[in-house]
Amino acid sequence: MNFNIHKSMFFMIMLMSSIFTITSNSWINMWLGMEINMMSFIPQMMKINNSLSTESMMKYLLIQAISSMNFMFFIMFKTLNMKWFEMNNYYNYIIMILNLTILMKMGAAPFYQWFPKVMKGLNWTNCYLLSTWQKIIPMIILYYIFLNNILIFSIILSTIIGSILGLNQNNLKMLMSYSSINHISWMISSLMININMWIIYFIIYSYMNYILMLLFNYIQSFNIIQIYLMNMPIYIKMMIFMNLLSLGGLPPLLGFLPKWMLINNMIIHNMNFIVFILIMCSLINLFYYLRISFSSFMMNNFKIKWNNSMYLYKMNYMNLFMYMSMFMLMIITLLYQYLI
Repeated sequence: MNFNIHKSMFFMIMLMSSIFTITSNSWINMWLGMEINMMSFIPQMMKINNSLSTESMMKYLLIQAISSMNFMFFIMFKTLNMKWFEMNNYYNYIIMILNLTILMKMGAAPFYQWFPKVMKGLNWTNCYLLSTWQKIIPMIILYYIFLNNILIFSIILSTIIGSILGLNQNNLKMLMSYSSINHISWMISSLMININMWIIYFIIYSYMNYILMLLFNYIQSFNIIQIYLMNMPIYIKMMIFMNLLSLGGLPPLLGFLPKWMLINNMIIHNMNFIVFILIMCSLINLFYYLRISFSSFMMNNFKIKWNNSMYLYKMNYMNLFMYMSMFMLMIITLLYQYLI
C-alpha cells in the first residue's frame, strides 16, 4: 500500500466516475461512467514482473468488456425501439438480459467463476476495491432495472455457491472472494427491500472487509497455514478470528446488525423462503470460520518468530478498528433503545 502518484490519480478518477454514474439520469451517461470506472481500476491492478496480476487484469478486462458491450447493445435497442418492444412484449426480455449483464459485471451467480480467479492474483488493496467499491455502480443500476425472478434466482445461487465452495479453501484471497459472493446475495436482497437498507449493509460490509484485508496485508498472510504457524500475540490472533466471525454475521458482533435488520424487513415483505436459504448458508459460512479459529488456537504447530518492532505501530493502529467491529453492535443497540 505504498504511495504512488499514478495510482492515486487513477483512484481519484475511479471515485469521480462512480459519483458521475450514480448521479446520472441517462443510460448513456451510466454506461460512460462504468467504462471510465473500469479503465481507471485496471491500471491499479498492474504490477511489474508479476504474471498473476497481469493474468487477473486481462481476465477482468475481458469480462467487463463483454458485459459493457452487452449493456450498451441492449440499451440502444431499449432507447431507440421502445414502442416496438412494448408492442411485441419483448420489453421484459430486454430487462432480463440487462439484469444478467449487471450480475456478470459484479461477479454474482451464475456468472461468478471469474471473480475468485481475478481476486487471487491481486494484492490486498485491489482485493478490497474489487469486493466493495467496484460493486457500487452495478448495484445502483440493478436498483433501477431489477426483475424479481432473476434476482431471486441469483440470490439463492450466490449464497449457496459462496458458502459451499468456501469450505475447502486454504487461500485467504479465495476465501474472501467466496465470502464476497455470499455477501452479494445479502446485498441484492437488501436492494429488493429499499436503497437505504442496501446502503447500511454495504457500509458495514465494507468496514469489516477493510479491517480484515488491511490486517492480512500488514502481516503479509495469503494462506490460512501462515496464520497457524505465525507466532503472533494471542490477542491479535483472537481479533483476526473475531472479525472473521463478525463478517460471517455471528451475534453480538457488528456483522450481525445488517443481517438482523434485513431479516426483519424480509419477513415483513413475506420473503420467508429466501430468508431461510440465507440463514442456512450463513451457518455454513460460520462453520468454516469457526473451523479456522479452532484449528489455529488448538493445534500444536511450529512457530515463526513475530517481529514486534515491525508490526507494533501498525497493530496499535488496527486495534481501534477491531474493537469497534467487535463492540459496535452492543453500543448501537443501547443507543437505539434510548432513541426510541
